Amino acid sequence: MNIKNLTMTFGLQEIFDDVTLQIKEKEKVGIIGMNGAGKSTFFKIIMGKLEPDSGRVILKPGTRIGFLPQVISDEIPSMDITVFDFLLDGRPIKKLERELSEAYMEASIETDEKKLKYIMKRIGKLQEKLEYYEVYNAENILLKIVTGMNIDSDLLDMNLCDLSGGQKSKIAFARLLYSNPEIVLLDEPTNHLDVDSKEYIINYLKNYNGTVLVISHDIEFLDAVTTQTLYVDKATHKMELYPGNYEKYMKIRNERLKTQERLFEKQEKEEEKLKKIIAKYIRGNEKKANIAKDRQKKLAKLEENKIVLEKKQKVAHFKIKINHPSGVVPLKCENLKFGYKEDHILIDDLTFDLGRGEKFLIVGENGVGKSTLLKLIVGYLKPLIGEIDINEKTEIGYYAQEHELLDNDKIILENFSEYNLSTKELRSFLGSFLFFGDDVYKKVSYLSPGERSRVALAKLALTGANMLILDEPTNHLDPQTQEMIANTFRDYEGTMLVVSHNVEFVDNLGVERMLMLPSGEIRYYDKDTVMYYQELNNQSKYKKNKNN
Repeated sequence: MNIKNLTMTFGLQEIFDDVTLQIKEKEKVGIIGMNGAGKSTFFKIIMGKLEPDSGRVILKPGTRIGFLPQVISDEIPSMDITVFDFLLDGRPIKKLERELSEAYMEASIETDEKKLKYIMKRIGKLQEKLEYYEVYNAENILLKIVTGMNIDSDLLDMNLCDLSGGQKSKIAFARLLYSNPEIVLLDEPTNHLDVDSKEYIINYLKNYNGTVLVISHDIEFLDAVTTQTLYVDKATHKMELYPGNYEKYMKIRNERLKTQERLFEKQEKEEEKLKKIIAKYIRGNEKKANIAKDRQKKLAKLEENKIVLEKKQKVAHFKIKINHPSGVVPLKCENLKFGYKEDHILIDDLTFDLGRGEKFLIVGENGVGKSTLLKLIVGYLKPLIGEIDINEKTEIGYYAQEHELLDNDKIILENFSEYNLSTKELRSFLGSFLFFGDDVYKKVSYLSPGERSRVALAKLALTGANMLILDEPTNHLDPQTQEMIANTFRDYEGTMLVVSHNVEFVDNLGVERMLMLPSGEIRYYDKDTVMYYQELNNQSKYKKNKNN
């Protein structure tokens, strides 16, 4: 893959400035940089979904590209198709076999020698494609991937539209691996993976006979998989390729920064020295004046070649103040029952309540109904049976996992139209979330998932809500921003209901109790339990522990 003179802007916002680099075949490249630096945009350019202002990405003709997005709903519709059929369609074997059969039929009745030669050439290409997809062993390959990624057999018969966000992510990843592309593009691939699946994928990608480009904040994953690191610089709009994984990149980068700092200090001292000589001799006799002029030339040359130190990355910073306290019991749920289908009940006879100011955590494996429960509470879904009693003094602020509350067709500023703020006030407020200058005129659909997360957090901060309902709020965010919002939510004075398996984030919140799904059991907060779900997320082991 060759990138030549790549330049890209969105309106007045510069993304890439004359980027040129080469990525060799079969390299495993980790792509890092701040949220909004252009990492996801780079993927869209590679796939041909965005056209750069100038320059190009050069690939071999017919290169097969596979892509796993951060937000799966952006790429996978809620189709009325079973998971197994969706996975099988990852390789277009049925389509190719149908085309091959039709081509043989055409050849059997064609009398024109020239046309027959063309048909036979097409048959040869179709057979090559079927060989590439290992037609006779394809289903065995798929079943190995399904087993390696711990995809439950019951899930294979479900429809895609009935899956949770986490399950969709896992299924999409399995389909991507099965599709056997020559270039794999992964955007935050480990957000919804348990430890066993992650280990399987690490081994799969390390031995993968193709090129892998992965955007990730998961340092452990990057160190295990990648052979090169591509740094996308938001400040300079350039990219730089480093040898080795993230750990090696950090060593090289830190050494470079230390060297730059030493040279910068040396130049500062030299600059100060030259300025003193110039000030001392500039008004002296001719000999002294000539010395001053000589030093002025040296000073001008030094300033022209002076090292510019990298600016420290800014981190979003905000507080959430409540308009007024809630009632003593802001939320009660009694005997809740819900399922998207009669024969698939997710939540059954669930009862719990929250105390004012309590931090309450919901844990459980993907697909047990965590996000569904939150949607029931905010009123997007209605229970089949049971009551949800929200105190009249309770004001809810909701953070949706896939940012469904944002209007993708509007710019950032327009997404805050319901708040009584002037443009000046709003621009100042959005600066706390790292949206500066013309950033606020970006269309939400053009934002990276990390930037969308910051917009959603900004809206949450303006609600003044005394009860926050948070669905995986750390997904898509860089580690520094994750730490910042953990501190913000820790200091929040209202009530909080949160779904998260991010141990570092949850452990900093001050959670008091946990709701275990699907059992409905309530326990006091236990870090090991959260870690258990983060790392294992295995229902059978959970049942075994429960029975013990």
